[in-house]
Amino acid sequence: MLFRDVLNLIAVETTENSMGDIIEVETPRQVFANKKSIRQTEFYQAQATGLRPELMFEVMTLEYQGEPKLSYDGKEYSIIRVYDKNGEITELICSSTINGVN
Repeated sequence: MLFRDVLNLIAVETTENSMGDIIEVETPRQVFANKKSIRQTEFYQAQATGLRPELMFEVMTLEYQGEPKLSYDGKEYSIIRVYDKNGEITELICSSTINGVN
């Protein structure tokens, strides 16, 4: 399978700065993916629970390490659902964020 899109998976880690404040540190990592459309059933099931899925990406299962966010085409998304298709491909269902909020 040919992966033709490039996205950044974003790991988020909390740490303490020199003044004792808890801060989040984001670490992006570039991977190849396939952009897909959200399935109709996926969309309506998510809407019923208050989520707004916008995009789905397929990545190699070995590439995904539990990151909660990704960026694609200059926009940041929260990963709201992860589905392992067959042990080799993982689907990431995403919702856009505005100022870090879904």
